[in-house]
Amino acid sequence: MFRTTLTSKACSNGLSILTAQAVPTSRNFATASAVSPAARSHKVVVVGGGSAGLAVSHQLLRSGKFAPNDIAIVDPAKWHNYQPGWTLVGGGLKTKEELRKPLDTLLDPKLKFYNEGVNTFSPKENLITLSNGDKVSYDQLVVVPGITINFGSIKGLPEALADPNSLVSSIYGYETCDKVFHTITSLRKGTAIFTQPAGTVKCAGAPQKIMWLALDYWKRAGLYNASKGPESPIQISFATALPGMFGVPKYSARLNELRLERGVEGLFQHDLVAVEGNTATFARLDQQDQVTKHFDLLHVVPKMGPHEFVKKSELANEAGFVDVDEATTRHTKYANVWSVGDASSLPTSKTAAAITAQAPVLVQNLMQSLEGKAPNATYNGYTSCPLTTEYGKVMLAEFKYGGEPHETFGRLLGVDQGTPRRAFYHLKKDFFPWVYYKSMVKGTWAGPKGWMN
Repeated sequence: MFRTTLTSKACSNGLSILTAQAVPTSRNFATASAVSPAARSHKVVVVGGGSAGLAVSHQLLRSGKFAPNDIAIVDPAKWHNYQPGWTLVGGGLKTKEELRKPLDTLLDPKLKFYNEGVNTFSPKENLITLSNGDKVSYDQLVVVPGITINFGSIKGLPEALADPNSLVSSIYGYETCDKVFHTITSLRKGTAIFTQPAGTVKCAGAPQKIMWLALDYWKRAGLYNASKGPESPIQISFATALPGMFGVPKYSARLNELRLERGVEGLFQHDLVAVEGNTATFARLDQQDQVTKHFDLLHVVPKMGPHEFVKKSELANEAGFVDVDEATTRHTKYANVWSVGDASSLPTSKTAAAITAQAPVLVQNLMQSLEGKAPNATYNGYTSCPLTTEYGKVMLAEFKYGGEPHETFGRLLGVDQGTPRRAFYHLKKDFFPWVYYKSMVKGTWAGPKGWMN
């Protein structure tokens, strides 16, 4: 669903340690580890064992057309995290430990697992070079390693996150997400700022999901009262690089109504660039200067982008993402290369929900390609963002290419999903984490289309 750690604990790749100078990450595909000397030629090689990699590889396997070791997964991670749940951890609703599992326990034994990073792609030769120098060849390649989260992109942020006494936190890392609720419960008065950066963001609604939960917590504790204006003990600001609250007009308008109703200051086109003490520095995207803001609590969403080994490869577009056709998920240059999820160039929000719609399209088209046929499945850009607007209510944003709402319950029941509802909250808090590990990573869940055979 979000690449070194903040303490001596293992991070989600099980490999890195954070000092005050390091930066947190989820998986580091350039880190070496042992690879067994088994045959290194496969019908399909899947780079990445995250949401997309597990869904695609298991859906391929379930077709019944692959023998053991025909499909290989390459990923250096030791742990697999349900990253959408980190918002729930930040809101005190889940523990981070219950949302992670050892990666190797999620893999069907018929899959070959290279617990290793990738150094380079050689698409003309149909092979990849692992970070220990070994080469793996393929007939079809699926590139789904996700993206990297760069905490070091904001000056002073790693040090602030590592300081247990600072009220600076982030839901965008395994080592940092449980600090968030501590900061929320510790603040008794002052200014709370929640940020959203320019550029690519995993789940673009998450930066404000945690803000709404914090606001509701402070409201229930008697620490926040919009009707009191500046007399409220806590003041809240949402500093986003966007010109509005959300990228889809319908939901952006509804969320802005909530912002105004709840007295949250909107700092639009503000991109956080530095943290020093209790001062945050923002670049103003609508003008040339920078501005500084005092804070007593700061929730930070760092900048994100493609992994360097993808960005520097022949597979990447100018932005560094795997360059694929937005309908078929096939590479625009190499016919036996595919990509979905965060690493892909698909012009839609980067969420686990998007993968539920993307993976079946990729699998069907890859199977067609193996049979010498043209791809016949198309992806319409579907994605979803369950926006927690308070404890007990969620606005279930669902949309497709062009920012057009594509609401499952709207079509089936005539429900306006722009209205926060308790039923949607239980989907977010209870059903989605359950179905993720129960079915999605096993290749049997297709989101709005339900279970797959």
